[in-house]
Amino acid sequence: MSLEAWSTVASFGTFLVIASTAIAALVQLRHTRSSNQIVAVTEMRETIESDRFREARRFVVEQMPKLLADPAERNKLGGEIFPPEWDAVRDVANFFETMGAFVKLGIVDEALVTDLWDGVVFGYWKQLEPVTMIRRDVSSPGLWDNFEYLAVICEDSLSKTNGDHYPRGIRRMKIDKTSLDIVAAFEKDRTN
Repeated sequence: MSLEAWSTVASFGTFLVIASTAIAALVQLRHTRSSNQIVAVTEMRETIESDRFREARRFVVEQMPKLLADPAERNKLGGEIFPPEWDAVRDVANFFETMGAFVKLGIVDEALVTDLWDGVVFGYWKQLEPVTMIRRDVSSPGLWDNFEYLAVICEDSLSKTNGDHYPRGIRRMKIDKTSLDIVAAFEKDRTN
């Protein structure tokens, strides 16, 4: 074989090595991204289920509406510094702000987040909307923008799915009579 033929074979071999290395690197990046996403979603879930966050959510649902109805308390939101007695509100909004940034930047898959938490995110956005608007007016117009972005995505998801992410075309479980009787009793109790 001539020197030119050997050179061509060597060049082709080098190309194959470089191409296979590039493919392996892409596969490795995909696995790394999946691993990072699993860690991020697991941490989000753990935060949402934590006692501290549960208490902050309870404050938003139960106490915040009362505070917003009180002019003196509501006016505290207009200060330069976020009032410490409203820290639970800030904690909830900041959590969803971070989640929104992760989705926006592609760190966590949008479909995954909406499948798991679209109703939760949208519901808390609507509850925190008045606080957000007040704080944006007095503090920063971009406050909790990533939370708002995530809420918009979640609202779109809810409008498409009505909160039901069950795969289309897959049968549902048959509900047994005992379960139906318990649900009927629950409904009866609730109406009484």
